[in-house]
Amino acid sequence: MPSAPAPNRFLLWRKALPLSLLIGLLCGLGAALFLVALQAVTNLREGHLWLVWLLPVGGLLLGAAYERWGATAGGGTNRIIDALADGGNPLPGRLAPMVLLGTLLTHLVGGSAGREGTALQMGAGFADGVARRVTASPELRRLMLFAGVGGGFGAVFGTPFAGAVFAAEFVVRRRLSLEALPVALLAAFAGDATVRWLGVAHFPFPVIEASPVTLQALAAWALLGAGMGLLARSFVWLSHGIKAASERHLPRLPMRLAAGGALLLLLTLAVGSRESLGLGLPLLTEAFGAGASGPEAFALKLLFTAVTVGVGFIGGEVTPLFVIGALAGRAAAPLLGLPPLATAAVGMVALFAAAAHTPLALLVMAVELFGISVLPQAALALVAATLVSGEKGIYSTQRTALPIGPHTC
Repeated sequence: MPSAPAPNRFLLWRKALPLSLLIGLLCGLGAALFLVALQAVTNLREGHLWLVWLLPVGGLLLGAAYERWGATAGGGTNRIIDALADGGNPLPGRLAPMVLLGTLLTHLVGGSAGREGTALQMGAGFADGVARRVTASPELRRLMLFAGVGGGFGAVFGTPFAGAVFAAEFVVRRRLSLEALPVALLAAFAGDATVRWLGVAHFPFPVIEASPVTLQALAAWALLGAGMGLLARSFVWLSHGIKAASERHLPRLPMRLAAGGALLLLLTLAVGSRESLGLGLPLLTEAFGAGASGPEAFALKLLFTAVTVGVGFIGGEVTPLFVIGALAGRAAAPLLGLPPLATAAVGMVALFAAAAHTPLALLVMAVELFGISVLPQAALALVAATLVSGEKGIYSTQRTALPIGPHTC
């Protein structure tokens, strides 16, 4: 089918922009509630370490809840990609509360999960709820879903520009959906502003100082990026392999999550430390601070996260991947002769970019979080990471192309 005429596209944007502002406000309120609640359950777990012993029980309860009430709310971020790529079925109204409560339970017992999956699914759930209220056309609904993704990502990480670009980039690899940018950007800024107005703080990242640009340094930054690409391939291979094996041997979700929780508990006992559980923000603090964690810290966090998301715990993998990338970058700094804080910053964004196939969004995020001085090094590392990351990523339904139609640019 031929592309829709330009006046129709602008008419869609004119309808979608006010709705995107509303969606962004909802994303901001939801993200603020989520971030406060997530910190509360994390503090509760850290104050009552015995809760980690409930990992198998928490997995069993979470699996039973999703088997009973969440069947239509399953699929995670991959379901949102399907909805944006093909239209898909309407997202259920219970999606946002189910993913919120599921993520909180995951973190309460110590699952090594993230928060981006929750933010994206809550944002898309809010957007589809508004779309149903206004009886939106398929084309308008699609723009609103883009707004929900951008609003959720921008609000939960405090990076509105990166949130908008991520929404435009994560559906189809190596292609930016230009139609998504205006609505996603407005929703992302509205969501971020709402979170900040409510006084909810984000993780404090350092501003990275400029470092010398020499041929030796450029080669080192490219090598760091290639290493992050290989690390991303390892994570994708391991997490997808765990998912396939667990589904084959334990087809029922409650049993799968209970077994996964038991495995996480055994791993915790084996390594004698709880630092790989939960989001891992203390490890991120170390990566940008004294760098006290040993070089094995990123490998352990990768293993714990692959098990957590592979068996089906709720929450996503972005923040753990940030932690893994920052730890790996910091560990590589003395080997490459690069500044440790800069390698932690570049490693952090390069690993997730390679795993999610979203290099542009993570380049923008690098500048938003660490300042403009990190741009040349991050750009070079992101290119290298993307080149060696392979075709598979953390989002299994991510497209390589979309059919030409009225919704494509």
